[in-house]
Amino acid sequence: MSGRDVSAPHDVISAAAAKLAAAGVPSSRHDAEELAAYVLGTQRGHLPAARLFDDAELAAYRVLVAKRASREPLQHLTGRAWFRHLELAVGPGVFVPRPETELVAGAAIDAARTVPGRSPVVVDLGTGSGAIALAVATEVPGADVHAVERENAALEWARRNCAGQPVDLRAGDMADAFDDLDGRVDVVVSNPPYIPADAVPLDPEVRDHDPAAALWSGADGLDAVRVVERVARRLLHPGGVVVVEHADAQGESAPAVFTGAAGWSAVTDHLDLAGRPRYLTATRTPPEEGR
Repeated sequence: MSGRDVSAPHDVISAAAAKLAAAGVPSSRHDAEELAAYVLGTQRGHLPAARLFDDAELAAYRVLVAKRASREPLQHLTGRAWFRHLELAVGPGVFVPRPETELVAGAAIDAARTVPGRSPVVVDLGTGSGAIALAVATEVPGADVHAVERENAALEWARRNCAGQPVDLRAGDMADAFDDLDGRVDVVVSNPPYIPADAVPLDPEVRDHDPAAALWSGADGLDAVRVVERVARRLLHPGGVVVVEHADAQGESAPAVFTGAAGWSAVTDHLDLAGRPRYLTATRTPPEEGR
């Protein structure tokens, strides 16, 4: 083949989707379309009206499809991830935000919106790409949003995403972060690591590409949740709310971290859109109620 306008997108995408499906990629058609849109410099919704692939684009597309068939994450190939209303820059070294976490961000946003008469103060512990912090900052105008990340590679992605945005992004360990905000925070939110140390994720995209620091968290997977509980107890004022994501098998054990500690009320677990336990919320009680 030579010249331009050599291959119709529909035929090329259909062949790519079949290859991805045969490789076990769950969202084969979607991913084939996303990669095509990326190569053609358009959006998925515009593909029906897209021009044809030229030789160079077709070659580039086939390389990307082969990488996706080997289970390299789609987001690493395109360099972007969609999260609520955001387009985030992502790649190796940072956890790719999942749709389930959009619900966690939504719960934090809803809690922030209930703060009366002033700008809510929100802290995102272990922000990764900055997804939750940025969702709050963009969907709750005027919110005073803070975020912390310890891992250098993830921090660089967060800095890129938060550049020019109203987020106070800090480098450091969430365990001792934000001592300047003690007792002043309205909402603490976190998607911490929560996989038990001896568990091996079945999904090769998680196992082989997500950073280990964002996955494993002690023998029962709850070490980071325990840190979040302690830090949230320190940061939140009475009546403040914490929102914490957890594994679907931790619908009882993760909330128990909070019910077993002084200083919390209304500890509640919540389901994701598939009906699986996904995140907890709890309210900080006044000191006399938390004894």
